[in-house]
Amino acid sequence: MTDLILVPKLKIETMKKTLKLFAFFLAIASLLVFQSCEDDDEIGAAPTVAVDPTAAQNIPGGVVTANLTITAPNGAIDLVIYADGTEFDTQDLTTTDLNTPIPFEYTIPENAVIGSKIVVSFQVIDAKNFPSAISNFVITVGDPVISLQGTLATQTLDASKPYLLKGQVFIPSGVTLTVPAGTIIKGDKATKATLIVQPGGKLIAEGTAANPIVFTSAQAVGERDRGDWGGIVMLGNAFVNQTAKPAIEGITPTQNFGTVAADGGTPATNANENSGSLKYVRIEYAGIELTPNNETNSLTMGGVGNGTTIEYVQVSFGGDDGFEWFGGTVNGKYLVSLSTWDDDFDTDFGWGGNVQFGLVVRNPFFADQSGSNAFESDNQANGNAIVGLCDDTTSSGCTRGIFSNITVLGPRDIQSRSISGNYQNALHIRRRSAISIFNSFFAGYRVGLRIDDAGTLTNLTNGAGKHSNNVLGIPSTAGTGSTTTASDALFATGLSGGDATAIAAYWTNNGNTTFNNVTAATTYTDLGVSASLFWGAQTSSSYSSNPNFALVTGVAGANNLNSGASFSDGKFTGNSFFNTTGTFRGAFGATDWTDGWAEFQPLNAAY
Repeated sequence: MTDLILVPKLKIETMKKTLKLFAFFLAIASLLVFQSCEDDDEIGAAPTVAVDPTAAQNIPGGVVTANLTITAPNGAIDLVIYADGTEFDTQDLTTTDLNTPIPFEYTIPENAVIGSKIVVSFQVIDAKNFPSAISNFVITVGDPVISLQGTLATQTLDASKPYLLKGQVFIPSGVTLTVPAGTIIKGDKATKATLIVQPGGKLIAEGTAANPIVFTSAQAVGERDRGDWGGIVMLGNAFVNQTAKPAIEGITPTQNFGTVAADGGTPATNANENSGSLKYVRIEYAGIELTPNNETNSLTMGGVGNGTTIEYVQVSFGGDDGFEWFGGTVNGKYLVSLSTWDDDFDTDFGWGGNVQFGLVVRNPFFADQSGSNAFESDNQANGNAIVGLCDDTTSSGCTRGIFSNITVLGPRDIQSRSISGNYQNALHIRRRSAISIFNSFFAGYRVGLRIDDAGTLTNLTNGAGKHSNNVLGIPSTAGTGSTTTASDALFATGLSGGDATAIAAYWTNNGNTTFNNVTAATTYTDLGVSASLFWGAQTSSSYSSNPNFALVTGVAGANNLNSGASFSDGKFTGNSFFNTTGTFRGAFGATDWTDGWAEFQPLNAAY
């Protein structure tokens, strides 16, 4: 009989249980592996941040903006912002809608260095603590002053922005530069900045009484001085009485202007041309020596036509002449020349325009070694006749403009006032000029009227030029000069050994009056002029920034400026430019047209 070997039941049951336990753990392990793979699939990509634009520019204190587009599959937590590598802000993004770009705004520090770059960096941290790559926004710190240089294109400036002229700046033919009310434009001293309107170009600078346009020095407050920059030069194609087209002094390349007889021009050629408009404009500390003996003026007009508007313009502390006209027919109204260095109103080359309402205020020690006058009028560089244009029988091509209602407050209000020895004449009319002057007041110079040559006197006596209804005074006791070197006289001349009798006779016979021997300021009060308006009684810091030039009542008499004006002369017939309703002589009646827009203390003005 064979024995059976049996496996004990306990052992079998144990093996069964072991297999079941193994299967259970295998299932658990499989589940864990499956679950782990499922978790890995749910973790999104790292966040990103994009900047648009990636670069911007503004000035210190200015604001730049950008839009941030953020993606964060795992959810966004923080936006970390760095400036030049230093964290300066962290923004909570947990409740931020990322479906639209997020605006970002940055204010450039006031002390930021012009020309430097500020790098603003952005990094997003998501809910899995994953960081984004860094995105940069590069900010260039711009110059708050906008430079105008070289040859300009047609453009309109922005009154809210400051501008700097550098070097010779040209407005060429066909181009218009428009300057809105309230704009400040400064001239760079180092580069002798000068604004030049070439023939055919236009400068439209129209301010208002409340918001004048100011062209001034770029030097610091309190450091401005005459000749800090070159001023404004306006050139056109109107007639000039020269043999060849002249060029404005000192400008390179050469800037010719006007039309001459050799090119078929006549005094009517391009007479109505329009070179732009200056209204409620101040030009300060201009007129500079560009090359030896070649200076610009505060406002130079060469061959400019009468389609151009020049109204409410003040020139102050210029380094040469205030206003100078070289030919052309351009008119001017409401003009102020304050403390200029050389002459205030200078006319040349056959200028044939009109000026009404002009003011001159002179500083006692501010005068040029060439000899400073309120008026200087020439026909050309000498007194020779220009046959058929400006000779003893023809004056159509002479310097023949008409002035009316001018007030000149010279440097020496009373006899005891010390002044620069470079001061000369209230009016120096010479070289066959035929200008006319009406209804005006001249005071405060050593010499009143000086006429140098026979051609100029002939133009007066034959009516080509006319001086009528004017008041002329000097502080000294001198009357009619009798020597060519008379340093004090109501009238002086280089004719007949200095005998000015004929000139004095002309003055008296044409309704003009005189006064002299001024020892007290009350002389002017009697005439209707407040004595405080003369600079001589003030200092550079005490002269009012906004004087009142309106006439006071004064004392009745032939020299009282409140009356005596006349517009009956034939030169006013058919001339619609002049306002002929006033009876006052000089620039002012009962109102002061300088009020609000003019500035008589520009040295410390904050621009």
